Amino acid sequence: MPAIRRQINIAVAPRAVWRALTTVEGLTTWLADDARIDARVGGRIVLTSEDDEGNPLEECGIIHEIRPIRRLEIAWDASGPGKSAGSRLEFQVARDGEETRLSLVQRGGPLVDDEEDRAQADRTWRQAFLALRSSLEGE
Repeated sequence: MPAIRRQINIAVAPRAVWRALTTVEGLTTWLADDARIDARVGGRIVLTSEDDEGNPLEECGIIHEIRPIRRLEIAWDASGPGKSAGSRLEFQVARDGEETRLSLVQRGGPLVDDEEDRAQADRTWRQAFLALRSSLEGE
């Protein structure tokens, strides 16, 4: 089964990375222009960004699993207008020496199944992870 896999080490504590994944303030520093999140199992997450024409585009999902400071899994709404529709996004947070390792796996849905879209999404995640590291490390 095709998947997008990304990993990055960030020179901050795991709690700082966790806040960036699970709070409005955190998500809007690196991933979305606007966000709403109810950080609990069954809670909704809505990320809003601009599409290529400058129009707002929402990605809506449900938090499928949450283990504080370790794991977050989101099931994106299959009928949503966003490219992630129908996929699952898993984040893992772990201490790695003096740094924190953030890993991502995205599976399922048309975005991941299409080779060209998957390659573009992988590039997008790479840029997002670099933006996250920059915002957290204060670069």
